[in-house]
Amino acid sequence: MSVVALAPGYTGTVMDSEDRFHGNRLLYIGWEDHLLFCAPVCLPLPGAMPFGALVSDVLPGVYGSHPDFEKVDWSKAEWFDSGKPFTPDATKSLAENGLGHKSVIRFRTPGLEGIGGSRS
Repeated sequence: MSVVALAPGYTGTVMDSEDRFHGNRLLYIGWEDHLLFCAPVCLPLPGAMPFGALVSDVLPGVYGSHPDFEKVDWSKAEWFDSGKPFTPDATKSLAENGLGHKSVIRFRTPGLEGIGGSRS
């Protein structure tokens, strides 16, 4: 849905620009085939955070309550950045992996398709 300004030439302050997040950037993260989480989560994360720390330190707090999470083989996870296949380097930062403010990443875990294969 497009947005139309009510006044010609309207400009406003962008309230969710990166500079408003105290050195963090918003990163949207979704887990494919696990609709128990119906939409990607949005997290403010430092661009300098290693991608490996996202997987080991952040994602367990977000998705760890799902019974499939403990079965994830991260070496087989398939990653997508804005819908395109993406191979992150765990040793490089989020920024070095090309993940900017409001990037959308999703991951698929082959062989895991939600509770009892229900995609939930």
